[in-house]
Amino acid sequence: MSMKVAIVCDWLTNTGGAEKVLLAIHEMYPDAPIFTSKYDKRGIDWFLDADVRTGWLQIFPSKLRRFLAPLRQMYFNHLDLSDYDLVISVTGAEAKSVKCGKAKHICYCHVPTQYYWQMYESYLADPGFGKLNFLARFGLKLFVKPLRKADYKAAQRPDCFVTISTHAAEQIQKYYGREAVIIAPPVETDKFKYEKSAKPSYFINFSRQVSWKRQDLIVKACVAEKQQLLMIGEGPENEALKKLAKGSEYVEFLPWLSSEELNEKLVSAKAFIFPSLEPFGIAPVEALSAGCPVIAYREGGSRDFIKDGENGVFFDKQNAKSLREAIRRFNQMKFDRKKVAESAKAFEKAEFVHKLQELIDEKMA
Repeated sequence: MSMKVAIVCDWLTNTGGAEKVLLAIHEMYPDAPIFTSKYDKRGIDWFLDADVRTGWLQIFPSKLRRFLAPLRQMYFNHLDLSDYDLVISVTGAEAKSVKCGKAKHICYCHVPTQYYWQMYESYLADPGFGKLNFLARFGLKLFVKPLRKADYKAAQRPDCFVTISTHAAEQIQKYYGREAVIIAPPVETDKFKYEKSAKPSYFINFSRQVSWKRQDLIVKACVAEKQQLLMIGEGPENEALKKLAKGSEYVEFLPWLSSEELNEKLVSAKAFIFPSLEPFGIAPVEALSAGCPVIAYREGGSRDFIKDGENGVFFDKQNAKSLREAIRRFNQMKFDRKKVAESAKAFEKAEFVHKLQELIDEKMA
């Protein structure tokens, strides 16, 4: 008798690192239905072959997702998957609260729900709702205590927590009081290849340009140090970053590129600059895959994939001064770019699948 498996995620409306984890698990269990609160095929077409199931929250437009956290909590809290043998939730928000009965529930939790816990103050300062920010702040302040209580209660339901990095495991322990097994998310390392090239001549960053990623520090530091910089990507901070560069001869902006084009840029780059506080960081690992060292803020997920002096360097404070010091130190160092590329192999997709399957087999036994 085959094992009945169900997969759960918070929402399916766009593409990103969380969706890549979900896709890898879907490929492991292609017949397992995927339960979610909202599915938008226009935003993500990776699951057209999957049995994606939604409920009453599907009637709301995708753009209202941020307003719907309390409703999502209610929806998942009443979603009963006790008829299955194994439930795998992939979540950074409310999906972990599903009812599983006697089914084994393994929760791949990227990070505790950020708008209730570790990034609460940041969300209050900039909720990201534009003219409706005042309403979002009011609602978050008014309901955060009961929402935190419900989120903590939901986090006690899974039988096992899995997470993406040491930093994320520390956050899960801090806010949920749960231990978590660390299995790094799958990175498409095969799309980025080390190649010998002429002497690298510029620094690089490719990422969605949003305020919390702190790409402003990259622009400030490279302009001040008179270092060539290539900024690839788009997002709400794009115009602000261009204004910050002030037409500098040192900074060039490009839209999103294909993997092949991006690989060419990485091979010729001195280093990828990663100033964000993130639970993991797929873009810098992709850079490593191409043999491009990384200059990273020494907090968050970077601690799991950067070895100072071997495949990159750290800077200790999330400000331009500290980053400038790291750039100067980096410029005095030499890196074996072939070994840099080899350091990314631990994060390839096959490793993720192997480790997760081992864990599932152990728990189901």
